[in-house]
Amino acid sequence: MDKVYRMDNLERAYKAVKANNGAPGVDGVTVEAFGQNLQEELRQLHHELKTGIYEPQPVLRVEIPKVDGSKRPLGIPTVRDRVVQQALLNILQPIFEPDFHPSSYGYRPGRSCHQAVAKAEMFINKYGLSHVVDMDLSKCFDRLNHDLILEGVNRKVSDGSVLKLIKKFLTAGVMKDGAWEETDLGSPQGGVISPLLTNIYLDSFDQEMKERGIRMVRYADDILLFAATYQDAKKYQRIATDFLEQELKLTVNREKTHLTDNRKGVAYLGFVIYSKSVSISPKKLKNFKDKIRKMTPRNHGLSVKEMVEKLNPVLRGWANYFRIANCRTVFAELMGWIRRRLRMKKMKEWKSWKPLHKALRRRGYKGTFEKISMTTWKNSASPLISMALPNKWFDELGLINLEKYNVGILHHYRP
Repeated sequence: MDKVYRMDNLERAYKAVKANNGAPGVDGVTVEAFGQNLQEELRQLHHELKTGIYEPQPVLRVEIPKVDGSKRPLGIPTVRDRVVQQALLNILQPIFEPDFHPSSYGYRPGRSCHQAVAKAEMFINKYGLSHVVDMDLSKCFDRLNHDLILEGVNRKVSDGSVLKLIKKFLTAGVMKDGAWEETDLGSPQGGVISPLLTNIYLDSFDQEMKERGIRMVRYADDILLFAATYQDAKKYQRIATDFLEQELKLTVNREKTHLTDNRKGVAYLGFVIYSKSVSISPKKLKNFKDKIRKMTPRNHGLSVKEMVEKLNPVLRGWANYFRIANCRTVFAELMGWIRRRLRMKKMKEWKSWKPLHKALRRRGYKGTFEKISMTTWKNSASPLISMALPNKWFDELGLINLEKYNVGILHHYRP
């Protein structure tokens, strides 16, 4: 505990919280406001932690809309509580990290979704474990048993003050619509310490699979088990379900948990793994196109240049994540569709064929041109529009070009 409340550790913790920024908690204090009297705030935390009088405040419960229409509950601790959780994480993570399962990838330093997908693909196609159990846990974060969390921490940390502090965070409750609610189960999604506590909690499952010789890949609560035959996969599903439900008191969603193989495709973390390729999940593709549609309406005050500025961070982030797939054709088709949407926007700005003809002449085209409507989607694919607004025009505007990405690079992440 003395390492947790050391001033240099609290200062390091604040820097990490500041880098993540994030919304204020129930007290309304922002990261910036907390930082204005930083030394005073940290000295106060140091004193409270040292004397054992520190009490975390309830987390602010907010609901984030998911793409499928449902909502994901998120708990936002206050900034001072985030600093303490980060200070705790700084000390606890190096203690637990070295002994975690090598195929656990979620929320671990130096590990990524890409590595998890690469390991899964290696098990399926290189090791011939082509039958896969795709496990789905119902509301995993909300159902973590507090006694089992503390038991997991206690295996390596015997300091009662640390265990007491973790228990305080787990039982601080939530504020929802101004009313306090008790938390006798779960660790709030949004808490700085929650991902580590989840990994400690599920590590006993990981080690059980290892002892039984069952290959697995886990990213937080996204679990895949690998088998050489359908019969083995069925057996592994039964073993895993029994352990998760009986030993860890979690709920396996039997409707969503299913067996698949590399011919049907193994969906994982936004990708689909097949025997000879890895593609982008159709659902993720649809969600991305829906997002682009919302960002590129025809009837909007933004200019095409301003739209490009807003699109670029989205395109960059999406491409960097999905470029590990075999997606050259998909990226090329998406790029053509995005440019077409932006051409349609420019057509709406022109309103009539006259500015189009002027643009063609500026580009050096001569003769008489067809007078086409600027309001129909069909015409956004017209050769005249492509001549007036060629791909080079989008490059000049600075639009990120997905076709220039080096794709199909999953092998870079194989262990």
